[in-house]
Amino acid sequence: MSYLYVASSPEVSPQDRRMVRQCLTREFALPMKELEIPAIDFAYDAGRRQYSSIAVLEMLLRLCPGDAGKLLAVTGRDLFVPVLTFVYGQAQLSGLVAVFSLARLRQEFYGLTPNREALEERAAKEALHETGHLLGLVHCADRSCAMSLATNIGQIDSKQAAFCAPCRARLSRQKGVVV
Repeated sequence: MSYLYVASSPEVSPQDRRMVRQCLTREFALPMKELEIPAIDFAYDAGRRQYSSIAVLEMLLRLCPGDAGKLLAVTGRDLFVPVLTFVYGQAQLSGLVAVFSLARLRQEFYGLTPNREALEERAAKEALHETGHLLGLVHCADRSCAMSLATNIGQIDSKQAAFCAPCRARLSRQKGVVV
């Protein structure tokens, strides 16, 4: 049996780990396990003051348990890829590993008062989005779908923490994925 692993780096609170796992449990009927990963300090780029999501994905591939069908990691660190100023997350399309960050999902990142409800809703959308990529979904033109591309927090806020009917149908045709 293979599992969907939900991994987290040390700065992610137990409450945030539970929140991500609960979101995935609501959406997918996949067996899940949890995994703690080491700090991602090795991926820090001092010039950008951010963490390389590519380096994190490479680490996740090395640490991925043998019984993992997919592994979604969550971090509290701000992520980037070289061609973009930041990414909310990154996944291997139809691959094994993905990562997303809570950093820019927090109101405090934008100088606002913390809002737990907003964080949980945004994190659910990003967890579904990156897991969708792992399961073979590409970006969706439906702006309300969890698979729609979001390049700013307003776009995340305007989409749903759910897949549109066509994306849901694509997932339901995959072996072992029940949505």
